[in-house]
Amino acid sequence: MSEKIIDLAGTIDPVDFYGPANANFDYLAGKFPELKIVARGGTMKLFGSEEQIARFENRFGQLIQYYGRYGHLSREVLDQIFDTPVHARPAAAIKTSGTGETGHAADDDAIVYGNNGNVIRARTANQRKLVELYGKNDLLFAVGPAGSGKTYTAIALAVRALKNKEVKRIILTRPAVEAGEKLGFLPGDMKEKLDPYLQPLYDALNDMIPPKKLQDYMAEGIVQIAPLAYMRGRTLDNAFVILDEAQNTILSQIKMFLTRMGRNAKFIVTGDITQIDLPVKNDSGLMPAIGMLRGIEGIAVVEFDRKDIVRHDLVKHIVQAFEKSQEDIGKSKMIKKLHQ
Repeated sequence: MSEKIIDLAGTIDPVDFYGPANANFDYLAGKFPELKIVARGGTMKLFGSEEQIARFENRFGQLIQYYGRYGHLSREVLDQIFDTPVHARPAAAIKTSGTGETGHAADDDAIVYGNNGNVIRARTANQRKLVELYGKNDLLFAVGPAGSGKTYTAIALAVRALKNKEVKRIILTRPAVEAGEKLGFLPGDMKEKLDPYLQPLYDALNDMIPPKKLQDYMAEGIVQIAPLAYMRGRTLDNAFVILDEAQNTILSQIKMFLTRMGRNAKFIVTGDITQIDLPVKNDSGLMPAIGMLRGIEGIAVVEFDRKDIVRHDLVKHIVQAFEKSQEDIGKSKMIKKLHQ
């Protein structure tokens, strides 16, 4: 049997860690029945196999990392940390005594831990900028090319806010504008017609929330995915709301959406102005709305570009080729006008 002492000093407030009436401590001890864990003030003694002690230390390191970033713990956070596979999670630095060893440094770019231990992190400069500005603004616009992680990063922020109990629900919405296929020609009722169109939002959520819990959240209305038209008349309090594909909204639709903002709400609007599916592209209200609202305190704009694309390397070249083609067409039209 091995023994390990973990010193809580300088890492976490023992009162927060142990919880009311030692509820957190008893809960964690129940997760490791093979270990004997003895708490004495600011230290814990672990008695058990080296494998079990190492497993506890890894999870405890993640707990310290979370506490260091957000300053509080909840039962949901403990579930997230202690119920996901350990092999894919980097250990945060923890202060221990006995062997003198420490874990790895905390991942400063981590937003939330997804399913199977995956770390959802900001991977580019503008993704990090979106995360940073989220803490200072209640409304953000994120515009840029396909594959730059605009929506995925926004959804990760929403999931983190829900898990941290900063908001009570997540609402994801898109305008029901077809990209080359008429909804009326698709089989099924309205939900069945719209679900495939909203599938990218489901895909992101499925990366970050366990399937059973996501089903429960959706059944309870904690997570809602709906076309933009369903937002009319609602007041969205205590909610994290994301409008995706906003380039396919007209100005009055964006106004309708933004004026749904209620108390303690966070709104993120994402879009790609190079992929407008409206019959008349100039009807898109995304850029006019940004132009009107830019500079207002509490509103921020993040402009993504090709350097933020995190899909297959070829996507960057594809986007660049299409941009160049549009520029050439624009120049050609200008030359024709000059010669008329």
